[in-house]
Amino acid sequence: MINLHDICYARIGTRNLENAIQFARDIVGLELVRQEGKSAYFRSDQVAIRGDGRDHTLVYTEGAPDDHAAGFDLLDPADFDKVGAELENNGFAVHLGTPDECEQRRVKSFLAFKDPTGNRIEVVLRFMNTGRRYFPGRDAGITHFSHIGLCSTDPVRDGEFWTHLLNARVSDWIGAAPLLRINTVHHTLALFPTDRTGIQHINHQVEDIDDIMRSWYFLKDKGVKILFGPGRHPTSGAVMLYFQGPDGMVFEYSTGVKHILPEQEASYRPRQFPFAPEGFCMWGSKPDIAEFSND
Repeated sequence: MINLHDICYARIGTRNLENAIQFARDIVGLELVRQEGKSAYFRSDQVAIRGDGRDHTLVYTEGAPDDHAAGFDLLDPADFDKVGAELENNGFAVHLGTPDECEQRRVKSFLAFKDPTGNRIEVVLRFMNTGRRYFPGRDAGITHFSHIGLCSTDPVRDGEFWTHLLNARVSDWIGAAPLLRINTVHHTLALFPTDRTGIQHINHQVEDIDDIMRSWYFLKDKGVKILFGPGRHPTSGAVMLYFQGPDGMVFEYSTGVKHILPEQEASYRPRQFPFAPEGFCMWGSKPDIAEFSND
């Protein structure tokens, strides 16, 4: 089994890099760390809250808008040399990052492969951290990059991949869609049924419900399309707000997500929720998101 530790970053393509930069910085509220060639790097971690600061957590790259990748680090970096063999033994083609690719990701090394749906996953070794304070593009209350939704053409099959070859555990199901944890956070990724590949949504945690409501008014004032919420997920317990970004990417703010601690692991049992509005929101908000409307 490949033991992941946490998600490090999301890399997404965009048709219009300047527009994506403006949105990520001025609307989402991320910090533009640097711009190199056709890529822009953003960070979102408040060191005082998360305990460390990742060099970057989101990269926009000029190119095809369906060109996505998600990077994860390992629980034990010493396992890195075994990961490629484990993947290849299970029928997955593996790409070892070139020196230039590693420099772009600020990692010592990484392995890339595609999950059964075709999503690009990168397992990284020694991802760069920083102790520098985070200076957001606006005061959205963001504390850190927390999780992603992944597209899945078969959530049952993909759930088995993540829980058998990788160390993810099911926290809850919404219909056939599993919400998967790889540490104490209720979910680090969720698999939503669709007919495409890629990252389905990107989540940033904010400090409290006041930040959710301030952003709701702010986004409405700026003409940003609200897709879901404000509401509260009955699964993780998080108060949330979803909105639409460039190239159709869905962004989410949330706060108050449940943690499943090591002493709770033995007794915790995943729950089943309906693939219906009440399975996504206990307040009554209805999603305008395709992957939350099909089972």
